[in-house]
Order: sequence, then C-alpha cells, then structure tokens
Amino acid sequence: MELDILMIEDEPNIAEAVRFILTREGWRVDLHPDGAGGLEAIAQQRPRLVILDLMLPNRSGAEILDDLRAAGDRELAATPVLMLTARGQAVMAGGQADAVLSKPFDNEDLRAIVRRMLA
Repeated sequence: MELDILMIEDEPNIAEAVRFILTREGWRVDLHPDGAGGLEAIAQQRPRLVILDLMLPNRSGAEILDDLRAAGDRELAATPVLMLTARGQAVMAGGQADAVLSKPFDNEDLRAIVRRMLA
C-alpha cells in the first residue's frame, strides 16, 4: 500500500493530532519520531509528501531537507515537503521546502495545504 504522508515530528501530541486530522481525510500517514534516520525513512517508505518539523532532536529538519534535495535519486529528491516551524518564520528553509506552516496552525489550513500538495 502506497504511503501518502510521512511526518517527521518529535512532539508526540502534535504528530498524533496531525495524523488524526489527515487520516480522517483518507490519507495514509506514518510517523517518524526525530531527525535521526529521517532521510532513510523517506528513502525506504517513498511517501507522496513529507511533513517535516524544522526543529528536531539529533538532526534538524533543514539538514534532512538539504540532504533530500541533494539525493542522487531524482524521484526521491523531488518529494514534496511541507515544513512545520514553531519559530513563526515565513521564510522557507533554505528555499527548498514546497510549503511552510507555522505552529500553532489552523486544522483547515493544514488540510488545504496537504490537499493542494497531493493533488
């Protein structure tokens, strides 16, 4: 079964809330708990979309995103990424994220962005 969304998020409450919201929309969502092994999880699971927290333990979301975009596998490197940040930054991480959403976010904003990115 194809995975729609892989979320890399270290805050369990946020990760579970996002999974609940998005699975109610019919998407298949898997969670990865921190930055360690994040790129490997993306490469193994090949999701249609990655939701990536900017501030992660062990490896930042920005580092994971940089490595993803530099991957020798073009299909993998082109994986759409929605970056989540608690910093309230409007600037996309390294200009490489496809979208950025600041925490706390409105559930409908999350759904709308994911719908657009998976269309």
